[in-house]
Amino acid sequence: MTEIKTFLLPDVGEGLTEAEILAWHVKPGDEVAVNQTIVEIETAKAAVELPCPFAGTVAEVFVSEGDTVEVGRPILSIALPGATIPAPTSAAPEAAVDATPAAPPAEQPAQKGAEREAVLVGYGVKQTSAPARRARVPHVTPHGAPHTEAGPPGEAARPVRYGSLEVGRHTEEVLSRRSPVLAKPPVRKLAKDLDVDLATVDATGEDGSITRADVERAARLTVAGAAAATTPSLPGGRAVAPAWTGAREERTPVKGVLKMMSEAMVSSAFTAPHVTEWVEVDVTRTIELVERLKARPEFEGVKVSPLLLVAAGVVRAARRHAGINSVFDADAGQVVVKHYVNLGIAAATPRGLVVPNIKDADRLDLLQLARALQDLVDTAKAGRTQPADMVGGTITITNVGVFGVDGGTPIINPGESAILAMGRAVLKPWVVDGAVVPRHVMQLTLSFDHRHVDGALGSQVLADVARFLEDPAVELALG
Repeated sequence: MTEIKTFLLPDVGEGLTEAEILAWHVKPGDEVAVNQTIVEIETAKAAVELPCPFAGTVAEVFVSEGDTVEVGRPILSIALPGATIPAPTSAAPEAAVDATPAAPPAEQPAQKGAEREAVLVGYGVKQTSAPARRARVPHVTPHGAPHTEAGPPGEAARPVRYGSLEVGRHTEEVLSRRSPVLAKPPVRKLAKDLDVDLATVDATGEDGSITRADVERAARLTVAGAAAATTPSLPGGRAVAPAWTGAREERTPVKGVLKMMSEAMVSSAFTAPHVTEWVEVDVTRTIELVERLKARPEFEGVKVSPLLLVAAGVVRAARRHAGINSVFDADAGQVVVKHYVNLGIAAATPRGLVVPNIKDADRLDLLQLARALQDLVDTAKAGRTQPADMVGGTITITNVGVFGVDGGTPIINPGESAILAMGRAVLKPWVVDGAVVPRHVMQLTLSFDHRHVDGALGSQVLADVARFLEDPAVELALG
């Protein structure tokens, strides 16, 4: 029996080829159990927590937070119970590239007790013709002591790096002070964007974790202190805007969700000829129904907003006009009409735009739809949307109204034929029964694929959603 097991970065679904290491939950010397979460990664689609398929002691961690690693590459090793932990190596073991891929744990003989391996979906070496890359290695012994690389004879040992921390002979005190910070990946991303050192942030979250509010408060304090020290004044005491601080330009790597979004939008914009139509709708009765639903006992604890009723209207329109709930398959020379509605909701997250979808939304009643929407949005904001939740959509809604915007020209989500943008609901003078009265008005914008959706169908769909929102209680037969 092999005493040291190497954990390879698995393909967590949808044929992904690489992922970024967001946060390690373990370090060398830690005891781990089967299915214990050991690392959080970000793929091109979502942030994913990886469970450990082995039980034992973490021997080495081969990659650092922030590294981008190819699927099938080693990321850490586990010493099984009773094994001797070897000294750290200078590089991660190379995965076999041209050889036959290793069998996934599900195909290996089952072991007993703590040595039994868990089945991890997609675990195994990914075939690729690309040359093997050496990952950056955090040189830390199993007990967390600093490690240095030996230089030429007579020369002092050179310090190495662990993440952004330089490790040398005199850094034990630093390492002890920089204990692992508890923060979710979106919070870490926010801290990075705001240039906030999480090690200096006071945590107020559960179990000592750092929250978004903690990071934002730390950023405000930093900005306020810098502004007080650097803001010049004009004669008379009038302050002038402070100059930019730091570098004059900033470059952000295009990877992960941002890379996926940019590629998808370019593909959609230059593949499907977009036609966009819009209409203004009196949504006063929609706003009134939202308030009535909030007061109903069955909706207690469930978020109810105009988005819920727009979603209900889009689902009904997609069922009535099946041609809009379709996709143009250029390779097969076919238009594929979907007889189910997987309703996509564009969500702005700390990592970028994602479009998870509610599977079989047309089978849900209004309360079930409200719960599904709330779960979808909460999961997306927390950075926990899984890749499977973002595939198979049939039609999408993007809510630009939450940003105080009236409307826009949305780009169709790849694999679909239409997307509806809902703007903010604002009071405007509106003619009702010959009199001008204040009414809540919303702009709806529909973009559709003009290769197979003609103007008549697109107009019918948009008018159908508008008619629904003018009096949704009647459409839904609600008392």
